[in-house]
Amino acid sequence: MAKYALGSEPVVGSLTPLKKREYKVTNRLQEGKRPLYAVVFNFIDSRYFNVFATVGGNRVTVYQCLEGGVIAVLQSYVDEDKDESFYTVSWAYNVDGSPFVVAGGINGIIRVIDAGSEKIYKSFVGHGDSINEIRTQALKPSLVVSASKDESVRLWNVHTGICILVFAGAGGHRNEVLSVDFHPSDIYRIASCGMDNTVKIWSMKEFWTYVEKSFTWTDLPSKFPTKYVQFPVFIASVHSNYVDCNRWLGDFILSKSVDNEIVLWEPKMKEQSPGEGTVDILQKYPVPECDIWFIKFSCDFHYNAAAIGNREGKIFVWELQSSPPALIARLSHAQSKSPIRQTAMSFDGSIILSCCEDGTIWRWDVMTTTST
Repeated sequence: MAKYALGSEPVVGSLTPLKKREYKVTNRLQEGKRPLYAVVFNFIDSRYFNVFATVGGNRVTVYQCLEGGVIAVLQSYVDEDKDESFYTVSWAYNVDGSPFVVAGGINGIIRVIDAGSEKIYKSFVGHGDSINEIRTQALKPSLVVSASKDESVRLWNVHTGICILVFAGAGGHRNEVLSVDFHPSDIYRIASCGMDNTVKIWSMKEFWTYVEKSFTWTDLPSKFPTKYVQFPVFIASVHSNYVDCNRWLGDFILSKSVDNEIVLWEPKMKEQSPGEGTVDILQKYPVPECDIWFIKFSCDFHYNAAAIGNREGKIFVWELQSSPPALIARLSHAQSKSPIRQTAMSFDGSIILSCCEDGTIWRWDVMTTTST
């Protein structure tokens, strides 16, 4: 287990906004009565940067952000199981470049939806419980990783339907895995976190031949020699409570707990001793009234800023490239009172979307950019 490095105290951000950006509500949609748990822009294909997907209940909906605050519905998929409740959605791509929408939730089944034909392309069965997050490998967008209540993380090939790797076992999580993320440039590395209060970093390097084999496999997906990765290369206890969202920021990690804050930290590994090392906590981004679990933050494409909602329907926008941390916007609206489960920032951060427990989607557009 990683220990804290000795040294300077982490820099804590102030909740007084710098007024670097001003946003205003340009649209509010009532998608349905069931909670919306996830919203995500498509950052994989530049043709569709203004397209986003939401999930709630047994429905996956694809929208497009147009000028003047307009949100256009492009398509909607309703799962055949009325009891399904999707918790997560991600964009992925087939090897021929056609876009997929990948969703999972309470049933533990991953649905891969072909956005071109609006039909199910594949369904992945393997997890033994609900799926809390799905993320796509930006460098190889046919690969997705899923985090589950069954205490495991799985790597899938959406083209062939193969479960390549399962990250679980002796060194794995000891409770629900709530979030997972691919490293932006190290294709072998992922980070996961969960209800055991830990963040674990895993390496696929020694299993990469199986990843490559999954693209050329011609037999049944069930006959693929799925491998178990039992030991992470690093385990960190940065938080003292559930960790429900983690994202790489270069080689650093942003992780959020129900402790009302996002923490930026650096894992310092010992190459000779896998799993061991130290943690250097660099910065803390306070988020008031964010003490319920399953609230996830989002970033723009270049990770210049992060947006996170809270249980009171407010949004906090933090600049990530500054020290001390700078709060660049604090968004609230008289009619936004429901917990915000997830936000989505557009490619350049000029649009922020939030999906709420009352089934609403809110669109905020940047008004002016002023220097401090």
